[in-house]
Amino acid sequence: MNSFRKYRYSAVPALTAIMIFLLVWEGAVRWWNIEKWILPAPSLIVQTFRDSLHLLPAHIWITATEAVLGFLLGIAAALIIAFILDFSPLLRKSFYPILLFSQTIPIIAIAPLLIIWFGYGILPKVLVVALVTFFPVVVSVTEGLQSSDRDMIRLVHSMGGTSWQVFKKVRFPSSLPYLFTGLRIAATYSVLSAVISEWVGASKGLGIYLIKAQSSFATDQVFVVIMLISLLSCLMFLVVILIGRIVMPWKHKTKK
Repeated sequence: MNSFRKYRYSAVPALTAIMIFLLVWEGAVRWWNIEKWILPAPSLIVQTFRDSLHLLPAHIWITATEAVLGFLLGIAAALIIAFILDFSPLLRKSFYPILLFSQTIPIIAIAPLLIIWFGYGILPKVLVVALVTFFPVVVSVTEGLQSSDRDMIRLVHSMGGTSWQVFKKVRFPSSLPYLFTGLRIAATYSVLSAVISEWVGASKGLGIYLIKAQSSFATDQVFVVIMLISLLSCLMFLVVILIGRIVMPWKHKTKK
């Protein structure tokens, strides 16, 4: 309860700033009579959102499904690769620089190849999200495993512990904060990468809805999609934080 109150009160300044920003935005649009296709007022965006409620759920569902599946696939691949690199110093020295170099390739350039190889279904979109979310997780976990307490490792070994027991009892638990740092970063990228993947080839999704709105100069609809992308990203981020609090309760205990 104390933790809830703390977060509730800490959110007040941010919510106040957002409200002031929206009021200034609304007032500026009305004062200077700005055309809605240039900059719609927040009230118009809310009205457009209400009018589009019958169209949006199908697009939201497609994008959310691509983001979640790709996020989970990226996490699974990242953990496997991180564990392999940790157990083999030779592989870590050989392939870790390649992983870093791979991030110089823009994902928008890879997406068309995935469409060619796997078609226009959901699979290439999921793979795009997985590629984007893979890197921050694998880097974070690898760094966390390498940052384990050496004294604790020696203590477990001195007590007859095996390498697997050291990994299970010491190294992996100590890497969890690093893991969830990478997951938070990946979560914020997952929805955005799903939207970008839909630009290359899709029939439904927030990315397609965004392109259609842009082509029609429906700026209010563009802002609706931006709002939905932000909300979905925040939802993914909050889910990761919640899971992190469950998995690492010792890290979030408040002092009495």
